[in-house]
Amino acid sequence: MAEATASGTSTGLTSSSVVAQETKPATSARRDYKGFVAGVFSGIAKLTVGHPFDTVKVRLQTTQSSRFSGPLQCVLQTIRNEGVTGLYKGATPPLVGWMFMDSVMLGSLNVYRRLMAQHVFHVDSWTPGAGSGSGFGLGNLSSSLKSLGAGQTSRSASSSSEPSYLPPVGHGIAGIMAGSTVSFIAAPVEHIKARLQIQYAARKAERLYSGPLDCIRKIYTHHGVRGVYHGLSATLLFRSFFFFWWGSYDVLSRTLRKNTNLSNPAINFWAGGLSAQVFWLTSYPSDLVKQRIMTDPLGGGLGDGERRFPKWRDAAVTVYRESGWRGYWRGFLPCFLRAFPANAMALVAFEGVMRTLP
Repeated sequence: MAEATASGTSTGLTSSSVVAQETKPATSARRDYKGFVAGVFSGIAKLTVGHPFDTVKVRLQTTQSSRFSGPLQCVLQTIRNEGVTGLYKGATPPLVGWMFMDSVMLGSLNVYRRLMAQHVFHVDSWTPGAGSGSGFGLGNLSSSLKSLGAGQTSRSASSSSEPSYLPPVGHGIAGIMAGSTVSFIAAPVEHIKARLQIQYAARKAERLYSGPLDCIRKIYTHHGVRGVYHGLSATLLFRSFFFFWWGSYDVLSRTLRKNTNLSNPAINFWAGGLSAQVFWLTSYPSDLVKQRIMTDPLGGGLGDGERRFPKWRDAAVTVYRESGWRGYWRGFLPCFLRAFPANAMALVAFEGVMRTLP
């Protein structure tokens, strides 16, 4: 830090540097679009790598233990009866949905972080997406200074009363806000996806829903918008655990950047994969209950059976009554295995695009 300050002093603080400092918040706001664009590529990467794991997870979460003895048997039985494409069953909604969802989630996360940094924690040097190795402006002060240039160093280094980076709790709060925002898109997408994933018939003629549009049409016809958004409250609760995901992502990113010589993509990969596993370790029981609610028969004219869980508590209690505490972790292994590669590649794609966009 001393060397950077000395460098800034020796070269002099030009008038253009002062202008850049004064207009930096406005520039950051104008660059908010980058998060929304890069999120599209994150969604594509996540679906390609992670959907087969997700199909196995949902099937284990929503069926009796007698049907599948474990994830491997679920995979083998799915391939035997439905082919490899069975593992990608229900992939169309998340292909479109995750592109849109990750765009909204990561784009809004970028905005919420900037707002938290500037207006709540009063971070001295906020440079979203500028060479910090994180794409979100997650890096410590020294990495931010590299992107700002030596001419701006003296101001940042001398401001001892202001934090040099957004603390992990700030990232966590921004994560909760982004999770709540994207839940209004995620709830219907995940609802339709889950109902398609638990259709085990190999022939379409034997299924209740022939595809995502047919599923939406039938649910809307008999239950309206409320039926399509079935499970929204459970989705909001589940995504409140984004606090642990993005808080740990910040900690891991800065730790790896400080203590290793890894490249930016490598830091994104390891921090993205490990933080996703932290998230699932804390949130998995709430996700299992959410899936039970989303695959619960809606009843009525839809003709899919009788509804079992009028409230979130009913589903949670039923899981415990059926299998005890272990029931909340059924299907965890494929989810845990999926979390690292899917989210690691998603964040590598996201951060790479963030660094590429002007």
